[in-house]
Amino acid sequence: MMKKMSIPTSKISLVLFLCQIISALDVPLDLSQPPTITQQSPKDYIVDPRENIVIQCEAKGKPPPSFSWTRNGTHFDIDKDAQVTMKPNSGTLVINIMNGGKAEAYEGVYQCTARNERGAAISNNIVIRPSRSPLWTKEKLEPNHVREGDSLVLHCRPPVGLPPPIIFWMDNAFQRLPQSERVSQGLNGDLYFSNVQPEDTREDYICYARFNHTQTIQQKQPISVKVLSMDSLNDTIAANLSDTDIYGAKPVTERQPVLLTPTGSTSTKVELRGNVLLLECIAAGLPTPVIRWIKEGGELPANRTFFENFKKTLKIIDVSEADSGNYKCIARNTLGSVHHVISVTVKAAPYWITAPRNLVLSPGEDGTLICRANGNPKPSISWLANGVPIAIAPEDPSRKVDGDTIIFSHVQERSSAVYQCNASNEYGYLLANAFVNVLAEPPRILTPANKLYQVIADSPALLDCAYFGSPKPEIEWFKGVKGSILRGNEYVFHDNGTLEIPVAQKNSAGTYTCVARNELGKIQNEVQLEVKDPTMIIKQPEYKVIQRYGQVSFECIIKHDSTLLPTVTWLKDNDELPDDERFLVGKDNLTIMNVTDKDDGTYTCIVNTTLDSVSASAVLTVVAAPPTPAIIYARPNPPFDLELTGQLERSIDLSWIPGDENNSPITSFVIEYEDALHEPGVWHYQTEVPGTQTTVQLKLSPYVNYSFRVIAVNKIGRSQPSEPSEQYLTKSASPDENPANVQGIGSEPDNLVITWEPLKGFQSNGPGLQYKVSWRQKDVDDEWTSVIVANVSKYIVSGTPTFVPYEVKVQALNDLGYAPEPSEVIGHSGEDLPMVAPGNVQVHVINSTLAKVHWDPVPLKSVRGHLQGYKIYYWKVQSLSRRSRRHVEKKILTFRGNKTFGMLPGLEPYSSYKLNVRVVNGKGEGPASPDKAFKTPEGVPSSPSFLKITNPTLDSLTLEWGSPTHPNGVLTSYTLKFQPINNTHELGPLIEIRIPANESSLILKNLNYSTRYKFYFNAQTSVGSGSQITEEAVTIMDEAMASRQVDIATQGWFIGLMCAVALLILILLIVCFIRRNKGGKYPVKEKEDAHADPEIQPMKEDDGTFGEYRSLESDAEDHKPLKKGSRTPSDRTVKKEDSDDSLVDYGEGVNGQFNEDGSFIGQYSGKKEKEPAEGNESSEAPSPVNAMNSFV
Repeated sequence: MMKKMSIPTSKISLVLFLCQIISALDVPLDLSQPPTITQQSPKDYIVDPRENIVIQCEAKGKPPPSFSWTRNGTHFDIDKDAQVTMKPNSGTLVINIMNGGKAEAYEGVYQCTARNERGAAISNNIVIRPSRSPLWTKEKLEPNHVREGDSLVLHCRPPVGLPPPIIFWMDNAFQRLPQSERVSQGLNGDLYFSNVQPEDTREDYICYARFNHTQTIQQKQPISVKVLSMDSLNDTIAANLSDTDIYGAKPVTERQPVLLTPTGSTSTKVELRGNVLLLECIAAGLPTPVIRWIKEGGELPANRTFFENFKKTLKIIDVSEADSGNYKCIARNTLGSVHHVISVTVKAAPYWITAPRNLVLSPGEDGTLICRANGNPKPSISWLANGVPIAIAPEDPSRKVDGDTIIFSHVQERSSAVYQCNASNEYGYLLANAFVNVLAEPPRILTPANKLYQVIADSPALLDCAYFGSPKPEIEWFKGVKGSILRGNEYVFHDNGTLEIPVAQKNSAGTYTCVARNELGKIQNEVQLEVKDPTMIIKQPEYKVIQRYGQVSFECIIKHDSTLLPTVTWLKDNDELPDDERFLVGKDNLTIMNVTDKDDGTYTCIVNTTLDSVSASAVLTVVAAPPTPAIIYARPNPPFDLELTGQLERSIDLSWIPGDENNSPITSFVIEYEDALHEPGVWHYQTEVPGTQTTVQLKLSPYVNYSFRVIAVNKIGRSQPSEPSEQYLTKSASPDENPANVQGIGSEPDNLVITWEPLKGFQSNGPGLQYKVSWRQKDVDDEWTSVIVANVSKYIVSGTPTFVPYEVKVQALNDLGYAPEPSEVIGHSGEDLPMVAPGNVQVHVINSTLAKVHWDPVPLKSVRGHLQGYKIYYWKVQSLSRRSRRHVEKKILTFRGNKTFGMLPGLEPYSSYKLNVRVVNGKGEGPASPDKAFKTPEGVPSSPSFLKITNPTLDSLTLEWGSPTHPNGVLTSYTLKFQPINNTHELGPLIEIRIPANESSLILKNLNYSTRYKFYFNAQTSVGSGSQITEEAVTIMDEAMASRQVDIATQGWFIGLMCAVALLILILLIVCFIRRNKGGKYPVKEKEDAHADPEIQPMKEDDGTFGEYRSLESDAEDHKPLKKGSRTPSDRTVKKEDSDDSLVDYGEGVNGQFNEDGSFIGQYSGKKEKEPAEGNESSEAPSPVNAMNSFV
């Protein structure tokens, strides 16, 4: 009886073999057969509106099929449309667009039907849509002015095209805008700035949309971004304010992360099986947040998970239903974090489990067509016969429809037809054609006669016998013309007729005969197999160090089958040799003349035949010529003249002659062996001896065809191996050892799987290696049960009790006998789920966030497996402070081993919880214990949800706050603490106020005007105070005093006084002018001449500078620096004692600033002498003298 096996997936011949399987199902084209669709356009077919539309539909059949089309469900008469033609002997349509047709006129759903006398096959529904690349809608883009450190989103909003465009951002010079963790493009094409920096200022942020189908690119209008840096804002403010102003632009403040997209805390996404899942989180914040992704309750799938766009995008390829779940993105910087949970649901369009396959039957035979598909939701299955729903198709007494299966009984030739299976759900459909062809045909062999197969020794050989017949023929193989039928483990017989010889040897060569027979006849075919010797490089190129301008040669001597023609190719650094006449390629070598530095590298010799290929490499190092001759140290030359003496069954003596040391003493010799019987061409380490020793006695194993080689070692490295010694075949013997790592572990509750590590080839000690597997139940007076198996590594014992101990042993044997008695190991049959739940579950609440759970252990017999531990399932029922239920999220803690207690950390204070306990073994979890309820005590609350300070007046502020997000108990009160801050940022005395818990606002009165205060606010429960929230605010200036100052300038008496003073000065000037013209002297004039006032001296004639103005103050004031913002023309400042009036007093100064509503927020500069300024430092107000000088 021939042994039939499936194809080993590890074989090199897998692809070839799959092709053979497919071809074996084909009916030869000279036989009658229904149509088969061989080529069709895709279901969703987007066409270029500028080119002709080609809708493919090709089919084969006997007789050749005719073709017809439907469009949008009705017959499409191509003869009535001059723009539409059908290719000859084909169903392919060509719609002429380039000569006047419009692609939009041919949008629709098309379906092709191929029909002959044996049936009709149909194509998929082909949806034709012309691609679209619309222009951008015109819009007015306002410049974006944004403060340094703030976030920004530049919207792209590309036009809707078909297919959707590819989005990218560039500048006017068509250079891609650089992206980073701070600046990146989202999946929707928008450009996101987590925080803007001054270098982001530019006027050419341009969004481009590339429509690949029409090879067009559309451009959005440039977007301008102006970043207002804090330095420039402060400079602008300083240039417009006087030295009494206290406010400027605040420095760039760091901010916690905030998600720009997606919004909210949760969102959902649906993706289809097999597609690419893309999840995105982009956050604002300063410093720039870093994004991290996790899957709640599971791990991200290995090998299918990728992070893109600086980890802002999570990409999972080839998603399946197992990828459904909650994915959390966490944005974090040094100030905090924010997260978003995306609930992903993976749906599935229909996909095949078993697609229907063509069925060839002979008259009177039975058969089935099976159509099985899966999806989410589950697809519905419908059948058609020759393109018509089977319910209204012509009756066929041999046909019976049973859901996803059609059963055929006693078919006749009229039963031939093409059946279509349609599997569909809301996400798509699958359509498959499968014909039933009723034929009566004697066997025929499709493989050419006397086909020659050539393989290399010790590699697989595949001999084809492609066949056809109806009924299906039986296949037998023979070797030689009169040989016996082939059987045994050394051959594999495949369903498509192919004979596989897993390891072809020289004696496998010859003539092989394939015989195919059925009830209508018999036929045979012969093929030839030749087994060639492998190609080997027996002298490999060696490492060389050569001086510059010298000559070097690499050898590559090969041994090959005499019937194969080898070609030798040399490469340098895995590329072709340079085109240089210095490189000379000989039959067995490569020579490089006049070596230069650029010749340094790795040289590879590759030997190719039509059946195999081998290669060897060596490195060339080019060095400069030394000024004086130096000793060259190199690896030793290989040993030679290997000789075997003292041959015994288990030992042999090996001797050799060392090669040249090359100026570095040999430190050791390494001996390697080859087993030509089991692993030809593979060398194994045998032993190592000192460099002074040239002979060694080697231990041998039975049934091994030994060859030895020796490698010399010095400080420079290892020599090339010596030439192999002669071969020595040891006699066979029974095995010396038994398999290692014997285990007995059940995979099901009623079995015991015994596994072991098989012996290696040379450990078998002889031919016919097998294993004796023995087992018996432990602690039961029972006999050993034994079975002898082939050279495998596993045996399954069925029908065992659940989880009982077994004694197991595995003994090796071969044709000459058994190995020594093996040792016994203890294994267990398969586990089953535990039967009993833990009892007496008790909960001890330790504090508001921690509880200890106790339980009684379950009886070990009820575990029915290896006890792995216990699991506690616990969940929050409700918060006792809010009495509002929420979605129950169960949490699990696992405790390894036979524990009877466990701690539950991370509980929420003042809440009601439930839990249960389950025992766990290797199979899974047992039943849950009854739910145990417990409550956690109160804890300290979280900080109030917000604190706002509004309605500032001269001496009061209004505070509003929100209750804590997590009260963690019953709130008893709030505590407010506040203190003033002076102009040097020092804190004043701290004031504390206790506020009832039911309050949400407070008006603080009797505060100082124009003073900054810092507030600290927290909530309390009976347990204690929670974390606090802080805020700062400023009271406004005294509006009454400012009003009085402004009003003085409008008083009538003041105006009259000023007019009188001006008139008096004018009269005095006239009188002085008249007296001066008369030339007379008067007492005042004499005093002036006698005692000239230095402060009103005229200009000096020697240097031409102006006289210096001096104040009326003492000389001690002369060297005071001019304060910033002073408007006096001199370099001195007039003190307030000179005048109590100032432009500020009349509302003309720039010290005061007003809010948008007109409220005064500047600092009043009053008439008090040298009072310290509140808040920022301010200078004194200018006097009327300075103001007058300013107008001169």
